[in-house]
Amino acid sequence: MYYCLVCKNNIEQKVKEYSIEHFGYYLCRDHQTYLREKREQSATPQSITLYLELLKRGIQAELEKFDGHKTIDIAVTRTKINIEVDGKHHSYSPKQAIADLRRTYYSFLKGYYTIRIPNTLIETNLNEAADLVAEMLEEGRDRKVGRLSQKAEEMTVSKTNEALPKT
Repeated sequence: MYYCLVCKNNIEQKVKEYSIEHFGYYLCRDHQTYLREKREQSATPQSITLYLELLKRGIQAELEKFDGHKTIDIAVTRTKINIEVDGKHHSYSPKQAIADLRRTYYSFLKGYYTIRIPNTLIETNLNEAADLVAEMLEEGRDRKVGRLSQKAEEMTVSKTNEALPKT
């Protein structure tokens, strides 16, 4: 049995073979169509590949997510992290670099941290890059959980102190 990487639905042998040949991953027909449409709209092959690698690692990511201001290459809303996969024009053009920094700032104001990854890294060291991103996302989740646990503990201590008789 073969399963779609995205939706975990069962896929047939012929669908699996086509998917591996054209996408490099097990994908059902619906998700093959979805990725083709994203590629036609604006998603780069590198952002699609990183997105699929993150899914493979159990990261719940969204490809080409619109945040109300701009489209994020890959968004991981659970940890409030945006991932931008940048081509060469992002580092060579001062105008583009300022635009990117401004976009990062607006995301930061909304509580999101932006990770920028060059296309060349995805092309040359995909597994290492995806592993590091997955570790960062896991660390972000752990820190968020830690803050929530700390807040819950502080609230418990505060309520306990309120209940103690005043001496």
